[in-house]
Amino acid sequence: MFRGSMVALITPMKADGSLDEKAFQDLVEWQIAEGTEGLIPVGTTGESPTLSHDEHKRVVELCVEAANGRVPVIAGAGSNSTAEAIDFAKHAKKAGADATLVVTPYYNKPTQEGMYLHFTAVANAADLPLFIYNIPGRSVIDMSVETMARLAKHKNIVGVKDATANLTRPLHTKRACGADFIQLSGEDHTALSFNAAGGTGCISVTANVAPRLCAEMHKAWREGRAGEAMAIQDRLVPLHDAMFSETSPGPVKYAASLLAKSTEHCRLPLAPVSDANKAKVREAMVSVGLLN
Repeated sequence: MFRGSMVALITPMKADGSLDEKAFQDLVEWQIAEGTEGLIPVGTTGESPTLSHDEHKRVVELCVEAANGRVPVIAGAGSNSTAEAIDFAKHAKKAGADATLVVTPYYNKPTQEGMYLHFTAVANAADLPLFIYNIPGRSVIDMSVETMARLAKHKNIVGVKDATANLTRPLHTKRACGADFIQLSGEDHTALSFNAAGGTGCISVTANVAPRLCAEMHKAWREGRAGEAMAIQDRLVPLHDAMFSETSPGPVKYAASLLAKSTEHCRLPLAPVSDANKAKVREAMVSVGLLN
């Protein structure tokens, strides 16, 4: 159920910064039509840090409604407040999401025991599959394999979105957590390498604007057409580079604006993308074949 090319959805906004509900649901529809196998609303790429709680919950509801059971929805439910994460997880359950994605608590810098207690509390509060989101670059903490193995024993904790870019990590996680523990890459550049080390897919930023290519790459890999998958991987490298030329989701929202899927607006404190990096994004999209 949770595999292949999955997308960390942007949250389209109008020029005044308000949510563009129609553009968001149109984006979901396009993603499914292009072959995306899973939808992740209100993660970091969806600007969850600057959405109000009501907006956060509304985006989850819109995603579930638009997906209509065709592909799984993994609702972002993370917070550095355990009580807030529980509230988001309970709402995701009520809204009809298929799972939650819960980030390691940022800024607080909890210990390994603190993380264990945090995720256990969230998993206990909502009877829904939960994915741990381990992203040391944003949260400044790294969940150890040992802690993850403890959490993997919980019936509701089913996998991880691993954004460490450490390709030895999935090998150790598989040994510690078991082959059934679902490992999804959170890093576009290393998606195939991650799959080779035990992963089953990628929660992608690039898939916001190149969903068909990302989906074809994962399908080719899964069907044993490694050469074809690697060729697509090579083709996508310039686009991956451009998507992270500045803090995400700035570049990907600009890219989406070039495809008329969203405005380029990001909420402060993210600044508008520089002209130099806009040029990089446009050039990459042309090179990949997304623009003429």
